[in-house]
Amino acid sequence: MERADLLSRVQDHIRRLELIPPGGEVTVLVSGGADSTCAWHVLCELGYRVSPLHVNHGLRGEEADEDARFCRELLGAEIVDGRGGTTEVELREIRYGFATDRLRATGHTASDQVETILYRLVTSGRPTGIKPKREDGVVRPLLPIWRGETEAYCRAQGLDYRSDSTNKDTTRGLIRERILPLLREIHPAAEDNLLRALEQRPTLQPALAELIGSTAGSKRLDLGNGVQLVREYDRAWLERGPVALEGAVRWGEWTIESELAGLKVRGWRPGDRLAGRQKKIQDVFVDAKIPRSEREAWPLVVRGDEVVAVPGVVEHPEVKAERVSD
Repeated sequence: MERADLLSRVQDHIRRLELIPPGGEVTVLVSGGADSTCAWHVLCELGYRVSPLHVNHGLRGEEADEDARFCRELLGAEIVDGRGGTTEVELREIRYGFATDRLRATGHTASDQVETILYRLVTSGRPTGIKPKREDGVVRPLLPIWRGETEAYCRAQGLDYRSDSTNKDTTRGLIRERILPLLREIHPAAEDNLLRALEQRPTLQPALAELIGSTAGSKRLDLGNGVQLVREYDRAWLERGPVALEGAVRWGEWTIESELAGLKVRGWRPGDRLAGRQKKIQDVFVDAKIPRSEREAWPLVVRGDEVVAVPGVVEHPEVKAERVSD
């Protein structure tokens, strides 16, 4: 294991995903194990301003107290009381409940990623893994590094680290100690191939994932080529346009024409109103008994933000609209 290579891989990962600002401050959640000890030391070596923090859950009596002492004396960590949880989920929530006003990092590695992929495949059928950056800002700078590499790094740098005797009793420990060795018997590159499955799965661009994932208010996203994805609360639809009304424009079942300059055709948007009037287009649809399922695809003729015609419903003397079928 080359120290320079490991540092380079971590730095490239951080920069590519913008996990930590250059030279920025970061609080590393340290347990005393090889992974978090490596994370603490590597980030220091890369020039980040690192503060270690140890959450003592108090589950293993004297052993837990020894972990806290190790982190305080050898790593200079701040120690906080994290008692109160029993399950893995509860303990994780407690751990991530500290120092929320700071950028925090954990020592999760590629080995943790593989274990997570396996667990989620079995429990949900989806090949999802650990996020490099959680929604609450916790980052994972060591995801390109394997657990064996963190242990080798600590030994090479003369860094002591602790081993958790209860790891083997967890779900992750079961996968690590019993399932992965069997998978390696099937194929020696089993872990690399599991990571590849995660990397090759289809992913959404962040803006699209955010738009779809939230149901609050209304949002729209330009997908390019004159197509927008529109979401209004719990409904979403694709919308073309606006398209300049020059010559005949075909919009769904409608053919629309006008010789007036400056007109465009587009779909309905929440808040649209008729030009020169206070009436909302949504109310126009309701009065005309246009089914809700058809409103998003219904064409509007607009000038700027004002709606001058709603084909088949609100006519304009210089706009011709005809409903046709192929």
